Amino acid sequence: MTDPTLASPSPTSPWLTVVGIGEEGLAGLGEAARAAIAGAEVIFGGARHLGLIEPRPGQALRPWPSPFSDAYPQLEALRGRAVCVLASGDPMFYGAGSSLAARFGAAALRVLPAPSSISLAAARLGWALHEITVVPAHGRPLARVNLHLAPGARLLVLSADGATPAALAAELVARGYGESQLTVFEHLGGPAERSLQGRATDWSIEQCARLNLIALECRPEAGRQSYSRRSALPDVAFANDGQLTKRDVRAATLARLAPLPGELLWDVGAGSGSISIEWLRAEPTARAIAIEADAGRQALIAANREALGVPDLVLVAGRAPEALDGLAAPDAIFIGGGLTRAGVAERCWAALKPGGRLVANAVTLQSEAFLVELRGRIGGELTRLSVAHASPLGAFDGWRTAMPVTLLSAVKPEQ
Repeated sequence: MTDPTLASPSPTSPWLTVVGIGEEGLAGLGEAARAAIAGAEVIFGGARHLGLIEPRPGQALRPWPSPFSDAYPQLEALRGRAVCVLASGDPMFYGAGSSLAARFGAAALRVLPAPSSISLAAARLGWALHEITVVPAHGRPLARVNLHLAPGARLLVLSADGATPAALAAELVARGYGESQLTVFEHLGGPAERSLQGRATDWSIEQCARLNLIALECRPEAGRQSYSRRSALPDVAFANDGQLTKRDVRAATLARLAPLPGELLWDVGAGSGSISIEWLRAEPTARAIAIEADAGRQALIAANREALGVPDLVLVAGRAPEALDGLAAPDAIFIGGGLTRAGVAERCWAALKPGGRLVANAVTLQSEAFLVELRGRIGGELTRLSVAHASPLGAFDGWRTAMPVTLLSAVKPEQ
């Protein structure tokens, strides 16, 4: 006989209830969340979450498959029945809720969030949530933390596992932030909750509980230069072999590329990767591909993207235009190397999305002449930059002028 509490929803109502649950289990849930769990025919969740509840007769408990996407057809087959998903804390904050909404639509979901681990940690520390930066390190490179290192910054890092705190401490020491204070929260909100504290440079705990969150108060070591994300980085921030778009020219170039949320940049002939790295530092949701043929410079790009906190920069080893085949269509393109190589500019302009921006820089007379000719074909604006720096001249100082750089910036017409 079917349990009368297992009532199926009507076809027009949400059929997939996503319940946020904490370490305290059912005791920490509100009435609506407990009723959703009690009334579900099928409950999906991780083994840890499923272990926090007591199933009723007639209920089926299903642990998440690996990969997670394999659950989609299982859920789809249950459409129209009372299905419940258990997720950590707030399911819409780096949780399963957003993935399920993207797959099935918001109308199919009823989301009942619990306090997230971020909220619980902020409450323990007395930190204002709106003044904190959250950095996910589960399923993402830990080097992303480097993007946010600044004196006085407060970060909450979502750990991948019990080794993440030690790895983070080592990364902080390597980046000149060994004086930073770490607080590791284990099993937040549950009976086994505890916290561990210490400076990064003194951290000696190799393994914490697998379920942990790290609170970080950033403190640079004496003499450590910190970098702003709001302006062009100093040239010394980049490991390079001399092939580097210099700071003043880089600032002018980035102003014309104008990174926006979610946009994709092609950095063609990337050199040390300075343009694509600055693009990603300016807009965390943007994406970038650095195309570089020289193996030595590829290594420089890889080192720079880690050190400067943008490990998601995609590196394509190859020479344009051949290396551009198969890449996703870009919203912006910077051509720094190989400008006069046959087909590079034409291939870039053809691939650029309507409304996208193309910026190309030239130093030699030949490449400048090419930009003039290219402007005649695609339009745009030519700008010539000449920068001089004061330097010693005997007992006095004088101006030393760098080679002038010509910039072409063009916007592709909307179709």
